[in-house]
Amino acid sequence: MSRMQERSEWKPRTKLGILVAAKKITSMDEIFENGYRIQEAEIIRALLPDIRNEVVHVGIVQKQTDAGEMTRFNAIVACGNENGWIGIGKGKASQMRNAIDKATNAALLNVIPIKLGCGSWECRCNQLHSVPFRVEGKGGSVKVEILPGPRGLGIVAGENIRALLKLAGIKDAWTRTYGSTNTMSSTTKAVYNALRSTYSVG
Repeated sequence: MSRMQERSEWKPRTKLGILVAAKKITSMDEIFENGYRIQEAEIIRALLPDIRNEVVHVGIVQKQTDAGEMTRFNAIVACGNENGWIGIGKGKASQMRNAIDKATNAALLNVIPIKLGCGSWECRCNQLHSVPFRVEGKGGSVKVEILPGPRGLGIVAGENIRALLKLAGIKDAWTRTYGSTNTMSSTTKAVYNALRSTYSVG
């Protein structure tokens, strides 16, 4: 069965899902403005058809049990539409594919809006290419700061953080990181919290 067939055969199980399927709610903004809780990943796929997923990290956890060594996979997946929406999720399973699927589903359910803008004093172009002001987020021992950058700068960050900011729709930004950024679960959480604060702070 193709992904398009799966989507066309979506049978909503929640009140919000029924409203979206009936096209009584037609935008993600409407959902967040009314404080609705999203419990079905298909709601995100329906309202953000251009959203895409990216596997950020896959790790292996081996545990010794009475029956022998048990191997499980941990996956971190980010999703975004490169235009102001991003979600990050984690998944664990004995099969890598299942772990990625669980993480993808969790990422879709964790999608949040990002406030884009031009907060750079060097630019002031009023276009939505960066963050509107400096934001920071923490995850475990990792702290990430995102600072507005002028147009044409690009994203000054490590590869993983750059990929996350690009998914959110940020094209130009400076970043500073503190702590063990090799720990991807903490780093992705720090970036997610920083991006979420574009709304909570502003």
